[in-house]
Amino acid sequence: MARETAAERPVADAMVTCPKTHGPRSGLEKIRVFFEDDHVHVALIVAADGRLVTTIERSDLAAATSSSAPIANLGTLIGRTAGPADPLGAVTATLLREGRRRLAVVDGSGRLLGLLCLKRDGTGYCSDEGIRERGDTPA
Repeated sequence: MARETAAERPVADAMVTCPKTHGPRSGLEKIRVFFEDDHVHVALIVAADGRLVTTIERSDLAAATSSSAPIANLGTLIGRTAGPADPLGAVTATLLREGRRRLAVVDGSGRLLGLLCLKRDGTGYCSDEGIRERGDTPA
């Protein structure tokens, strides 16, 4: 059997499994404060059952007009998720083409499994081990 190339590896091999998440009842101000950290690229809004409700990027906050509006109404899942079996090479090419560095990884039911975190230099992905060493939680 032929060895799998890096480009053929599944996204699940490169995702972090401990991303920072927020509940659907999180307030807009909490999300704004979360984005004050320039290392943060996406806020993952997750229901109590583990289903990813939405992803919010910094640019989505411009559309927020009221701090009382449900946070789950901001952002989107479209173009911001990948499946665990998706080919890493194709997903990486899409991230680079779109100028993104994060994708939520979800199963067929929409349950959040992890986060694909492209490193700043674009040469690889953050790992659970590297995040633990830094004392960070990716977003």
